[in-house]
Amino acid sequence: MPRIQLGASLSEKLAQSLEKSIRSKKLRTGEKLPTENALVEIHGVSRTVVREAFSRLKTLGLIETRQGSGAFVKEPPPPEASKLKLIPDGSVDAVLKVVEVRRALEAESAALAAERHNTKDLQKIKQAMRALDKAVAGGGDGVSEDVAFHAAIAQAAGNPFLLDTLAYLNQFLENATRVTRANEATRKDLGDDVRDEHLAIVQAIEAGDAQAARQAGTQHMVNAAKRIGHADPAFWRSQGLALANRLRADLDVKKLKE
Repeated sequence: MPRIQLGASLSEKLAQSLEKSIRSKKLRTGEKLPTENALVEIHGVSRTVVREAFSRLKTLGLIETRQGSGAFVKEPPPPEASKLKLIPDGSVDAVLKVVEVRRALEAESAALAAERHNTKDLQKIKQAMRALDKAVAGGGDGVSEDVAFHAAIAQAAGNPFLLDTLAYLNQFLENATRVTRANEATRKDLGDDVRDEHLAIVQAIEAGDAQAARQAGTQHMVNAAKRIGHADPAFWRSQGLALANRLRADLDVKKLKE
């Protein structure tokens, strides 16, 4: 079994090491995994790390735990069974649906960040917000900076599963963000509203107020949906249409590569 490298998320690294052993058949179906004590000794991690890694492997359908007996390898599911099938096309409806996904993720990210952040996390969040302000002031669309801002909040939440989900969805979130920010750039008051909403999230996180952070994150996404829903039809006939066509082209290229 490969020895894991120490890092920010030990449970994720341990789970990846075990997953690699299972998928390569070094650990075979039905075989019992090393005990918690053995894994603690081999990798120099805590019992909590081992249990979180086991939980991740159970979620992936790679192991099962039996009361009093330990953890055993299951037959790995086919690769396609674990793939999310998302085909956003840049339309108003598709963008709104991605915003709905973001609403659930961003609200919980903000709440967890309020509970778990440290000084370094907060500095990164504020730096990301300053970078977004600078990009907008310089005439940029702020898309990558906007995504980075929300990623910094997710990082502060300290949940590797949440980070994995956001990493997978990032290709779709970034395209949806490109459309929403293009719409918001059509009016200064919309851009100001977005900044105020970001600031409310940051202030709630800094105060350690999980409830306020969750509410601010939810409201930000609710307002984003409203801004798209109420966008001037001319936007969708010009910038929105161009962005939608670019997104469709990107997806077509992706399908060809697959």
